[in-house]
This record gives sequence, structure tokens and C-alpha cells, in this order.
Amino acid sequence: MPSVLILGLDPHAVPGMDGDAMRAVLDKELARFGEHAIDASMTLIAPDESAESTMVSALSEQDWDVVVIGGGIRKPEPLVTFFEQVVNLVRRHAPGAAIAFNTSGGDSVEATKRWL
Repeated sequence: MPSVLILGLDPHAVPGMDGDAMRAVLDKELARFGEHAIDASMTLIAPDESAESTMVSALSEQDWDVVVIGGGIRKPEPLVTFFEQVVNLVRRHAPGAAIAFNTSGGDSVEATKRWL
């Protein structure tokens, strides 16, 4: 069974976001992977000093087939340096994984399937 790690921004760490509502969307999307026979895990990170160790731990957990980097990390211009850090950590700690990008919390399955 193929495996995917989704790296996303912790919605509770984003000022002004309804963290509980967004977490429900993310959990629903995570459940969809099972319908496609894909083993999926999600790691939500805050853009702070804990981010690197959290990502390295998740990336090193197993050999991932795909790593999806969520739009919350990639899209906001003020997070471009953080996004670069995420991409470089994926390259370093999951070198065999394809890197995919979703457009929202609801299309990570489709982003993954492009690379499986």
C-alpha cells in the first residue's frame, strides 16, 4: 500500500482562523485516503522553533512514497522562508518521496495520486 505524509500548517496556530472547523476539514480529507487504499499520515506544524524537529521526526518515521505540502505553508507570501525550509527538509529526510502540492485541505488525495 502506498504511503503519504501530509505536512500542513496547524490551523490552531493561525490567527483569525477557526482552527476547529479547519481541523474537521483536514480530518475528513485524511479519512478519504483509506477509500483509495493509500496509507496516510498528517503532521500539522506551527511556524515556530518546534517546526523543524516536528517535520524531521515525521519525515524520518518511514519511507514515504509522497509528501504533500499544504497550501497553508506554501501560499502566504510572509511564509516563503518557512516554505523553503519545509521543501529542503523533505529533500533531505525523505529523498525517495515525490513532493506534491494540494490547493486546499480537501484535495490532498488528488495531489497524492498524481505521483503514485
